[in-house]
Amino acid sequence: MRGGEKVLEELCRIFPQATIFTHVCDREALSPTLRGMKIVETSIARLPMARRLYPSYLPFMPRALEGIDLSGFELVISSEAGPAKGVIAPPDALHLCYCHSPMRYIWDQYHIYRSEANIATRTVMPFLAHGLRQWDVTSAARVDGFIANSRHVARRINKYWRREASVVHPPVDVARFTVAEAEPDDYYLWVGELASYKRPDIAIRAFAELDRRLLVVGGPDKSRRRLEALKGPATEFLGAVSQERLADLMRNCRALIYPGEEDFGIIPVEVMASGRPVIAFGRGGACETVVDRKTGLLFDDQSPEGLVDAVKTFEAEGLHALDPTTLRQHAMQFAPSVFREGILSELSAHGIHWPTDGAP
Repeated sequence: MRGGEKVLEELCRIFPQATIFTHVCDREALSPTLRGMKIVETSIARLPMARRLYPSYLPFMPRALEGIDLSGFELVISSEAGPAKGVIAPPDALHLCYCHSPMRYIWDQYHIYRSEANIATRTVMPFLAHGLRQWDVTSAARVDGFIANSRHVARRINKYWRREASVVHPPVDVARFTVAEAEPDDYYLWVGELASYKRPDIAIRAFAELDRRLLVVGGPDKSRRRLEALKGPATEFLGAVSQERLADLMRNCRALIYPGEEDFGIIPVEVMASGRPVIAFGRGGACETVVDRKTGLLFDDQSPEGLVDAVKTFEAEGLHALDPTTLRQHAMQFAPSVFREGILSELSAHGIHWPTDGAP
């Protein structure tokens, strides 16, 4: 249940009678809302060890998507961070694509993904990616309207697909976060998957030099072992934690450290909903959620040295004392109700006036 699944969950609240089509589904990992929906898997689910190896079946996904029978549907919404928009909708149906990101691994981060892949994947990627890019651009023409999760993603949609996109920020469950009554603790916080593009290495290297407390939340363990070799004595890896524990860490931290470039980034909004500021690299979605020196600090140099300077500036300017109520009020503009209004407005712009109670 990550960001894309949270968006899907909110879409299901708007369209409770919808059918979900997906390649592979692990029902045990889903929220009660999603488990209650009708879910249909594609042919990918019938391939060997599909639950575990489904990313390896990317070359087969376009054909699987085109094999989905959408006859009788009048509205199709694809939730796209891979090839989902490639379904073939009926001629009289409206197809809207809510795009989290064009496929990073064949477009802007292709060389990063390839450099970190094993030798077999590195060998075949140039051949597979070339054909997949052609299909990706062609399938974009099947979509009637694009909705991007940020202005940053809207620009990339225009760059790679030459299509315009409106912007509806993803829903953040700000209501489940609370502001601490006491002063914050002395630690800074990094949260997320320990993936290279999220740049946890920058945070860990910077705090080894700063000699300040840094708590690192997230996995997987194989990445953690590599990153632990970079840490200073004041950095602690907590691994995966419960949602309750994470909310407690957020409301009591000095600030969130966010050195990666994200398409949107839900975690900074969750931290601001907890009344705490964010120190973020000033590119990507963070520029749309963090207001420099009002809800945190944006820095330009994506390096350990750049983050060291940013933390020192943050402390010197007293930004750790930003008003928690102001931070929370800022986060409220990303609440699920705002997302719902945005989606219904987009439907209305395309001639579909959906009841606000979700009834057909």
